[in-house]
Amino acid sequence: MRKKGEECVLYDRECIECGECDICDLDPNKICDNCGKCLDIRDDAIIKIDAIITDENDKNYR
Repeated sequence: MRKKGEECVLYDRECIECGECDICDLDPNKICDNCGKCLDIRDDAIIKIDAIITDENDKNYR
């Protein structure tokens, strides 16, 4: 929880200790416990490599 006088994370103002930033995004009756269910986190990801560029003149080139 933010402390009074700090910058509010939701609104353009100082914190007034309303507690709104601690409410779960999925269940407004729950305090956020950082479960991550509201985030779109995947266990795997794919990265497409378009090209591999090497500098043959580089002394670290192998």
